[in-house]
Amino acid sequence: MMKTYLLLFLILLLSFYCTPNQENLDLLLLNGMVYDGTGSKPQVLDIGIKGDRIVLLGDAASVGVQAADTLDLTGRMVTPGFIDMHSHAELDKDYGRSALPFIYQGITTAVIGVDGGGTPEIASKFDRLLENGIGINAFAFVGHGAIRRQVIGMDNRAPSPAELQEMKKLVRQAMTEGALGLSTGLFYTPGCYATTNEVTELAKTAAEFNGIYDTHDRDLGASYKGVGYLNSIREAIEIGEKSKTRVIFSHFNAQGSHNYGRANEGARLIEKARARGIRVAAAQHVYTATQSNLRAYAIPRWAAAGGYKAMISRFGHPDTVKILDVETMEMLEIRGGAEKILFADPRPELNGRTLAGISEEWKHTVPETVRKILRGGNAVVMNLDLYDIENTRFLAKQPWMMTCTDGRTPKPGQEVCHPRVYGAFTRKLKQFVLDEKFISMPFAIRSMTGLAADFLGVPDRGYLSEGMFADIAVFDMENIRDVASLEYPHHYSEGTLHVLVNGRFVLKNGQPMKQMAGVPLLRGGKFYQS
Repeated sequence: MMKTYLLLFLILLLSFYCTPNQENLDLLLLNGMVYDGTGSKPQVLDIGIKGDRIVLLGDAASVGVQAADTLDLTGRMVTPGFIDMHSHAELDKDYGRSALPFIYQGITTAVIGVDGGGTPEIASKFDRLLENGIGINAFAFVGHGAIRRQVIGMDNRAPSPAELQEMKKLVRQAMTEGALGLSTGLFYTPGCYATTNEVTELAKTAAEFNGIYDTHDRDLGASYKGVGYLNSIREAIEIGEKSKTRVIFSHFNAQGSHNYGRANEGARLIEKARARGIRVAAAQHVYTATQSNLRAYAIPRWAAAGGYKAMISRFGHPDTVKILDVETMEMLEIRGGAEKILFADPRPELNGRTLAGISEEWKHTVPETVRKILRGGNAVVMNLDLYDIENTRFLAKQPWMMTCTDGRTPKPGQEVCHPRVYGAFTRKLKQFVLDEKFISMPFAIRSMTGLAADFLGVPDRGYLSEGMFADIAVFDMENIRDVASLEYPHHYSEGTLHVLVNGRFVLKNGQPMKQMAGVPLLRGGKFYQS
């Protein structure tokens, strides 16, 4: 009898220690079709969550766990929360803090500070985000453009040795405070005034911290008197190779109708770099329109040197104006002409109208109209039909291609904006996966989750497995679609049922929960603490 009791005791003891999830959980997600972020085929599994972590992935009934809250996801697609690899989410603005346009796409983490604009004051920025709360997680780059502007201003010249050291100091400060790495906007002022060597030297500082080099490279193919589409790619790879950083191309594609069908040429350069051991990758959105600013599209870089006042002063010189009349039209011709420039600016007299239409109404030439608008400040514009959809499809199939919105949270009153801020991820799923079946769902989900986490060096996000943070999105696969359009952009994506950020619902049954569950994340993925 004693042996029987002892055997029963040992069985109970082993059961207790071999079932780490025996305790009650906070949430059980049952019977979901789980795409785990690895690119593998989906499985019907249960997910158990305690606090901010996944503690069970498997069959909840077999281990007898219970939870305070249970949700049956039979027939629903369950994925890791999506990672927006190139985002202009305005998380420190009252109108952008909730991040709902991103959440409704399934995005739980955004990478900000891109295009060279990220502040070197990472800790101060993260303090503000912590104080006010954010709807999704955020990583941040330090921006080359922001640093150059702080040290040199808007001058078109190389830094002195002392200035370069000051710029390196700012990169080092940002990296010490948790930045992902260095971002550049070499297409924009003042980044365009930098040499390859200048950027390489700053990237070397980021490399001391295992940082990443993120670039809106110098010339995507539609730059006026630029270095060219392929040379621009070569430059970014050279910077990564010499500095020993990982390289990611922002919204990688070839711009302009003259580059339609040429995506394979750029991809070959990336493949060759990867073959010789350079970690090169890219992100994409699947729209054919871009968004930037009027000055970048219509004013040559020499005319913008020195900053806003210097540029406006040049507008008053008759001889300079004659040159601008010619060069502005040449710049716009590369982009399809003034009729392809659509304003997404909050100013009501501009918003939703084309540059050609405004010029006609004002009875000005196009260059005169550009200068008149810029006298009132730079303007947000979209460039329609700049990307080739066949290029975009080709790039979507590449194993190193991640996904991004490149989306900026619209300001109040900005009736027309780029729809990508509301639909970039769901558009890729709807168009390329569900409708065209051009790529598989596991492959697409990986491009939005595990692939991104691996590149960022984040060990506990981007996948659905035990021990990972509970960043999770749940979809009604039959109804996934982007609703936002150029004409009517302010529409959340559909088909997204539930989104959890760090184990907390920010979207439940398609309704926002008004929870600021996101956190600023340091390089490597740890929570930022003030």
